[in-house]
Amino acid sequence: MSLPPSPPFGSAVTPVPQPGMPAPFPPPDAAVATWGLTKSFGQKMAVNSLTLAVRRGEFFGFLGPNGAGKSTTIKMMVGLLRPTAGTAFIGGVDVWRDPLRAKALMGVLPEQLNLYDRLSGRELIEFAGRLYDVPKDEVRRRADALLHVLALDGDADKLVVDYSVGMRKKVSLASALIHRPQVLFLDEPFEGIDPVSSRVIRNILQDLTASGTTIFFSSHIMEVVERLCTRVGIIAEGRLIAEGTLAELRQRAGGEGGSLEDIFLQLIGADTSQGGLEWLE
Repeated sequence: MSLPPSPPFGSAVTPVPQPGMPAPFPPPDAAVATWGLTKSFGQKMAVNSLTLAVRRGEFFGFLGPNGAGKSTTIKMMVGLLRPTAGTAFIGGVDVWRDPLRAKALMGVLPEQLNLYDRLSGRELIEFAGRLYDVPKDEVRRRADALLHVLALDGDADKLVVDYSVGMRKKVSLASALIHRPQVLFLDEPFEGIDPVSSRVIRNILQDLTASGTTIFFSSHIMEVVERLCTRVGIIAEGRLIAEGTLAELRQRAGGEGGSLEDIFLQLIGADTSQGGLEWLE
């Protein structure tokens, strides 16, 4: 599949520094940045003062145990959940000061898919393209290409309500790509996807980063993160506890060899003992 080149980053809006924010922030080469991003639900601190910068063209993996704050962070980054404090930037644009400009730069595949079930797959993708003011003829051309590459062309005119979990995930990805975003947020994109479709999607994502798209990728599948991501951030109990390349994370974890899963478990201090279930033996 060939999408047009990603347009250059840039905004006529100069981010307004907040108290304590260093200058310049976000960094000039940052595609995604957060400063003191915080979200609390009553007494529960879901995300605690998270500051992060992801450079343009990076394939950034965002890892954490269940309940660590991954999805909450992504929702605040993309403008779906208002932070208690702090802010997020996409291509230098403050998501909460200029949401329309920021959202035009991004595509989002959330973990929970809320789709227009009474549209066909083709209609859903074309509808997404028109929301971003892609010309009608170009929307049709891109939709046809996406449907073909994602092996949905045979089901393009079926209603989304009749799609399987994997098909819904793929049509959502197509809808997130139709306007050629500069930053793509993916929250558990491979959940419910068969191995063939998983390989196709991985190839698409690698082609996108090669052409300059930035991907912010959250997943529990460590092997996929290790294979695809150029840099990884790890969150635990709402705090960013580590970030860097695999080599840098390995050094922080003690310098010994091991898989990303081993490094992750060590850095979050996970207890993997199985005591107490002897009665099952």
